[in-house]
Amino acid sequence: MKLSFWSIGKPHDQLLKAGIDEFTSRANRYYPTQWQIIPPVKHNASLSEAELKKKEAQAIMSMLSKDDFLVALDEYGKEWNSKQLADFIQVRANESTRQIIFLIGGAYGLDGSILKSAKVRWSLSSLTFPHHLVRLILAEQVYRACTILKNESYHHE
Repeated sequence: MKLSFWSIGKPHDQLLKAGIDEFTSRANRYYPTQWQIIPPVKHNASLSEAELKKKEAQAIMSMLSKDDFLVALDEYGKEWNSKQLADFIQVRANESTRQIIFLIGGAYGLDGSILKSAKVRWSLSSLTFPHHLVRLILAEQVYRACTILKNESYHHE
């Protein structure tokens, strides 16, 4: 199974890049793990919020394969603790899921068409975080979930 982190926006913020790279590398010990940064829509200043989200959705949909298991990070999604995330990943592995894609939307979130296409909507927190910080949190939490599955000492309950 492969883990993919997709994010709409600019490349990783330099202040957070080392941490994002570190936790991605650590997760890669358990499952092939990669980032896909989806560039922002060009000339987006002239678009309404709805138009921008629709264009972002079109770009995302063109990249998805029918076998991808899409997890949309969404403020209205279900919140999991680290053990629940680990269980989610284990179930997907047991089902021989080819690829889990964890998707971070753009500045205004994700278009309704993407939310409907997602098999899971996941909220990291009821707090609002900058997108670059979400990348770091996502990479760390997925790494933590992998260590839980292997009964390694990183996670303490």
